[in-house]
Amino acid sequence: MILSLTKRSVIKYQDLVLFFTVFLTERLTKVLPMSPRTEQQFEEIREARKKEIMDAALELFATEGFDVTSISKIAAQAGISKGLLYNYFKGKEDLIKTIIFDGLDSITSLIDLNHDGVLTREELQYFIEEFFDALETNPHFWRLYFNLFFQPHVLKLVEKRFAVMVHTYLKMLEDYFRSAGVEDPETEAIMLGAVLDGIGFHFMANSVGFPLDKIKNKLIKLYA
Repeated sequence: MILSLTKRSVIKYQDLVLFFTVFLTERLTKVLPMSPRTEQQFEEIREARKKEIMDAALELFATEGFDVTSISKIAAQAGISKGLLYNYFKGKEDLIKTIIFDGLDSITSLIDLNHDGVLTREELQYFIEEFFDALETNPHFWRLYFNLFFQPHVLKLVEKRFAVMVHTYLKMLEDYFRSAGVEDPETEAIMLGAVLDGIGFHFMANSVGFPLDKIKNKLIKLYA
């Protein structure tokens, strides 16, 4: 009898300890908030969300077109509300400019790796290799890029920045060919730029069976 009572008392005591442990844990969780996020963490979250929106917009702009893509469709693709999207971008014009400007900056950075304004043979080879790699790894951007030339009203949104990039790009190529002793460096620079644009355009139009690697190697052999 006594042993039985003792066992029941121990069980009740254990239950009581468990009850107060859970109760106090819940109360402390409510009273003591989690450590607040740092400014850097908030910025990282914001940048990650911004990239998700840009990726969603890029895919829609490239596959469905700029004019028919609405902000509502972009928000749905990004998995956020339309109102939240406006916390990051003023509208789809702001979005396409940001996407294209980021892409143009990436292209420019590939041309002159050490940013000294002088293009070397090694840098030109690197640029050609990275250009061909980007055609395969980022087709949405390049499809949007080439589509711009058939949409003057959209191209107008980015034409000033685009003109700066093209001028920088052609100037370095021209100087490279001049230092290499090419008879007409300006024409050679324009021709190489046109060749790369043509390759990119045809690859975007029909990538199946396109001999991208062979063309890349041939260009490197010719120019670098």
